[in-house]
Amino acid sequence: MCGRYATARSDADLTLLFEADDVTDGFDPSWNVAPTDPVPVVRVSQRNAGRVLDRAKWGLVPSWADDQRAGSRMINARAETVATSPAFAPSFARRRCLVPADGWFEWVRDGKRKQPFYMTPEDGSVLAFAGLWSMWRGEVLTSAIITTAAVGALAGVHHRMPLILPADRWAEWLEGDSPSVSPMGADELGFLEIRPVGPDVGKVQNNGPQLIERQLQEPKIPTLF
Repeated sequence: MCGRYATARSDADLTLLFEADDVTDGFDPSWNVAPTDPVPVVRVSQRNAGRVLDRAKWGLVPSWADDQRAGSRMINARAETVATSPAFAPSFARRRCLVPADGWFEWVRDGKRKQPFYMTPEDGSVLAFAGLWSMWRGEVLTSAIITTAAVGALAGVHHRMPLILPADRWAEWLEGDSPSVSPMGADELGFLEIRPVGPDVGKVQNNGPQLIERQLQEPKIPTLF
């Protein structure tokens, strides 16, 4: 799954990278995004079909939901079932987005404690997670991240991971031309670093770039073998 991630680029940087117009009125960077937090997403405008950088609440709230609390349980959509899920299928068909991220966190049990790891590009580039959006009652924009089975060394940290889209697939995804969800292979994901970080990221009230700094005493990264 993906239950915590970092997205700390400025709106100016993201609009340039994704060739989008900014309609967010600005947003604060976060190195510890948690469910229901406001996050930047890139989607296609329903007015002029151009890309916009927008602000969405993390946790998709279907149009039929009675209240927004449903979103806290719908932060992730499984790639294997997204096309048929009652909650996610309408957005998969018509309302897709990209979720910019610098990396994501997972925890691995190490004896009596849990060791957090931060998965991030070694070269410091931005990731684009495949996402979905929905507008609840015409006023609250919400989103979800699509997850897929983890591959390679990433599977030693967690059995699920965000579905990462390379730049040459962004347009296809946003325009809904892809009828299925095709994840990248282990070789294609070799640019990712699995970085052990300190325990402070475990508390949602903590924030700041220190949360993604490499832990000085490195634990062994688990393997499947």
